[in-house]
Amino acid sequence: MNRNSIFIGLAAAIALVSMSMFTVNMTQSAVVLEFQAPKETITEPGLYFKIPFVQKVSFFSNQLLVNDSPPAEVITRDKKNLLVDSFSMWRIVDPLKFLETLRTTDSARSRLNNILYSELRVEIGTHDLIDIVTEKREKIMEKVTAEGNKKASAFGIQVAEVRIKRTDFPPEIANSIFNRMRTERERIAKEYRSEGKEEATKIRAKTDKERTILIAEAYAEEQVIRGEGDAKAIAIYAQAYKQDPKFYSFMRSMDAYRNSFNADTTILLNEDSEFLENFNKVR
Repeated sequence: MNRNSIFIGLAAAIALVSMSMFTVNMTQSAVVLEFQAPKETITEPGLYFKIPFVQKVSFFSNQLLVNDSPPAEVITRDKKNLLVDSFSMWRIVDPLKFLETLRTTDSARSRLNNILYSELRVEIGTHDLIDIVTEKREKIMEKVTAEGNKKASAFGIQVAEVRIKRTDFPPEIANSIFNRMRTERERIAKEYRSEGKEEATKIRAKTDKERTILIAEAYAEEQVIRGEGDAKAIAIYAQAYKQDPKFYSFMRSMDAYRNSFNADTTILLNEDSEFLENFNKVR
């Protein structure tokens, strides 16, 4: 046997040994298939052997996986339509059963979405809207998780937790609600404006009334003061007139001359006029 034959035989032996070995790490489990039929399930990490060309190995993650479900529409007990956006955390606990029923994680996600949507629809249908958006949501999710886990176990899956990310109204209902809210706010605003205008009218009327009363009282007081002043002036004039009637008459005439004889004033009077009596005496 020559050296080439030895080298080829050695390489073939190494390749055969390599093909017969496989490793299962700590985050995996494996199912050994012999002619497509399950032969062995391996859950412990380590180095294992298989028969080349006869046996195949399918690996599955045993880590916690997250499934983000698409938003689904459900109806509450008080007939409110809700758009529920949820996610779940799950893991493969029975690789053989998982392989026999679902085979791939994509199939598992699809089936899990159907199961959890069904449970969400049933459970939310037994509660009012207020229960779903308050502290009762936690109990609702625990119930959905427990019921979903019972059905998922038939596929070798364990549902660890189900959570609601967001609840909202469907777009067409949300628009209707927002329009009602807008209409209600506009109605309240109109009421406030109407009440404000009414109050402003009352304040203006009260202010106008007080203003009219104050002006009337001031005018009355003015007339009283004016009357008292006129009375005092008349009394003073009368007293002065009694003391020296001629002098009083003379001063009154001088005031009349001063007020009448201006540079721009022309007066035509008879020289015998009583108005010029004192003026003629001075002349």
